[in-house]
Amino acid sequence: MDYQTSPVAKESRRRASRARRRLLLFLVCCVLAGLLWIVFCLYQIGSVDRNPAISRYDQEPADAGIVLGASMWGDTPSPGLQERLNQALADYKAGRFEKIILTGGLDKPEYKYTEAEGMANFLISQGVPEEALLLENEATSTYENLLFSQEIMEEHGLKSSVIITHTYHGNRAYEIAEVLNYDHPGLSLTETKVLKPNQTVLREVLAYTKWKMDQIRLALGWK
Repeated sequence: MDYQTSPVAKESRRRASRARRRLLLFLVCCVLAGLLWIVFCLYQIGSVDRNPAISRYDQEPADAGIVLGASMWGDTPSPGLQERLNQALADYKAGRFEKIILTGGLDKPEYKYTEAEGMANFLISQGVPEEALLLENEATSTYENLLFSQEIMEEHGLKSSVIITHTYHGNRAYEIAEVLNYDHPGLSLTETKVLKPNQTVLREVLAYTKWKMDQIRLALGWK
């Protein structure tokens, strides 16, 4: 006896096959979009040397240098944070700004100093006068670093600024400053010799992705 597949069963299989193809196409598109986004992020991270803000900071002295916080190791700045501080110290001694804004909150409840306080202790030990330092002790992100530093600048009548951070972090920091309407800030960047390149780039890709999502929320008034 011959068994023939009913038209209803054939149509059901065709629908299931089409659904699988659509799902596969969707997944492939998602993977390709993800790869393209990663390439875009890597380009943004790696193209900071073309940012005009780098040459701008060297043209005339600014009112303030803003050192973006990074992790503390107990009571002392981590090696990565010390690299930013060394850059700030060199800029200050070269007369590129009169005030240094140190921004960063408390990493862990058991720590004695905030990032800003730890940075201040380091700079004072290197001969920077305490009256040249302005501390911001609450920020937990680059966005907050720059937002709260902007408030300090307004309080003290400071107009121009140089943002001090690592090269891999420069373009994101500058984008945030632009969104916050900083007045043509400069960038003073240092290459890291102590952070692992692969981990650093991966973290920055994730951080840059989060920033672009935050930027959309800011534009929509959701943040």
